[in-house]
Amino acid sequence: MSSCSQVQIADVAELIRGVTYAKEDARSAQEDGYLPVLRATNIQDSALVLGTDLVFVPASKISTNQTLRAGDIVLATSSGSKHLVGKSALLRHDWRGSFGAFCAAIRPNYPIDSRYLAYFLQSPAYWKQIGEKSMGVNINNLRRGDIESVVLPLPDMCEQRRIVAEIEKQFSRLDEAVVNLQRVKANLKRYKASVLKAAVEGRLVETEASIAQREGRSYETGEQLLQRILEERKALAKGKRVAANQPDPVGLPDCPEGWKWTTCDAAINSIDAGASFKCEECPPALGEIGVLKVSALTWGTYDENESKTCNDEGRIEEKYLVRDGDFLFSRANTIELVGACVIVRKVTKQLMLSDKTLRFKLNARVLPEWLQICLRCKFGRDEIERLATGNQESMRNIGQERIRQIRIPLPPLSEQKRIVAEVDRHLSIVREVDSEVEVNLTRSQALRQATLARAFGVGSDQI
Repeated sequence: MSSCSQVQIADVAELIRGVTYAKEDARSAQEDGYLPVLRATNIQDSALVLGTDLVFVPASKISTNQTLRAGDIVLATSSGSKHLVGKSALLRHDWRGSFGAFCAAIRPNYPIDSRYLAYFLQSPAYWKQIGEKSMGVNINNLRRGDIESVVLPLPDMCEQRRIVAEIEKQFSRLDEAVVNLQRVKANLKRYKASVLKAAVEGRLVETEASIAQREGRSYETGEQLLQRILEERKALAKGKRVAANQPDPVGLPDCPEGWKWTTCDAAINSIDAGASFKCEECPPALGEIGVLKVSALTWGTYDENESKTCNDEGRIEEKYLVRDGDFLFSRANTIELVGACVIVRKVTKQLMLSDKTLRFKLNARVLPEWLQICLRCKFGRDEIERLATGNQESMRNIGQERIRQIRIPLPPLSEQKRIVAEVDRHLSIVREVDSEVEVNLTRSQALRQATLARAFGVGSDQI
């Protein structure tokens, strides 16, 4: 960038406020006389999502100036999510709609190319200024003056277009690489699902029945194993629960030889529930007691950092503390994560179970890793969805008695061990490849930012 001036956004663009509307005026679907309105969440990965998550507002409430035009840049000025504030995206084609009050539109004027300004608003030079303006104020909001006073380099129009062309050439290469990496991630997800499916269908390792037949010996079948579980439970019951829930046969496929359909009731000796605590949202400091957030559990992962500080000292009890080896289950969560379960492998913080998290104590004849496989595979997740209650759009719940009704296949114990080992071998490969993909995705984002830094910072004449 051999020769250019420094200008403010106010010098080269008009800042337009978003549409204000009453909640009762808004619609979730298109109606006659209504126009779609973008929100901060419609700005994703430096692009506008125009087909989903829209709100529709009477066209009479939208001024001509607030109707978006090709070349406008929509910017998030306020959001409950700090990471959204300051993000922007260019409207590259005509679209009949507007934007809400938590956004603004930057409408470039001559002598600036809208693409040049849009790329600047993604650059480290822009984010550095936004960060400085946010110091000491609510970072969830950007004021009009904060945006209009942002300074940027302004070369002549030919140079702007040359810079844009070079950025887009570099980004095109990166986008192709990212598409390939995302394709690998999708393939890994499908592969993981196929491994779990093969595991619960008896196709991942040779069955115990086949091995015993080849070796000319007997073995304990899943049916015999289930009977032994019930007999041991009866001996210890002393009038308490003995019989396991019988599985509903509707829709059940045939079991492999030597296996038996049963329910989680046979595998679970008891269920411990967490409690509801008064908490501060911040994670607990060293030595403090915390409470698990619902987000601490996903399918197979346990994140201690997803926790809150408990300030309800009168309710702190050791029985609620998470321990190494615990089998945790999310009884209330989103539709994707209700029923998410994990075996805790390492405890470094004192964290208690919330009322949305359960701890299973399992029978020694059913490996916790096997139960996790059964709940994690598609059949298991379908079972959880079948038995869960609540709104499909928000939080789903599954109570203890319904958990006990989840149908699972029961192989011989020795076969459970071999399946668990083989699943772990396959999934460790998946984790290794997925980790490498994530590293490369992060690197591609760093390269994108480096390209923008060269374009709009020191040394930008070298792009």
